[in-house]
Amino acid sequence: MIKRILIFLVLNFGALVLGGFFTGTGVTSDWYFTLNKAPWSPPGWVFGAAWTSIMLFFSFYMAFLWPRVEDRKSLIMLYSIQWILNVAWNPVFFYFQQIGLGLVVIILLTALVGFFLFRFMKSMQIKSILILPYFIWLLIATSLNIYLFWYN
Repeated sequence: MIKRILIFLVLNFGALVLGGFFTGTGVTSDWYFTLNKAPWSPPGWVFGAAWTSIMLFFSFYMAFLWPRVEDRKSLIMLYSIQWILNVAWNPVFFYFQQIGLGLVVIILLTALVGFFLFRFMKSMQIKSILILPYFIWLLIATSLNIYLFWYN
């Protein structure tokens, strides 16, 4: 169990580091600063705290889920797509400044994390709560991206 947790911690925090690398000056850039942002946009520090907590919980979720799934090939595929979408949003949005394409990426990511939540809820039972912060945060982030798309 500890080995699985460590593997998913490395993978999940690796995604954050890689995504952060592509963000560059992102949040502090002139481009982002001048965007018309949603009134419910949280302060910048919330994003770091939220993603740190989310990836910690998601690592435990995946470590608990792994032995419960018979079709590990499909699980690896789903997890990999989630990982790629998670990393991809940062360069799409901040580096290439593509708000619309960023919206597509985050909608796909939200749907996939929602799939994880609901597809494995029966086998994970109360442990499903570990993926709930990820799903809720993505719903909020998607709403922020929608606002940016409509008002910029």
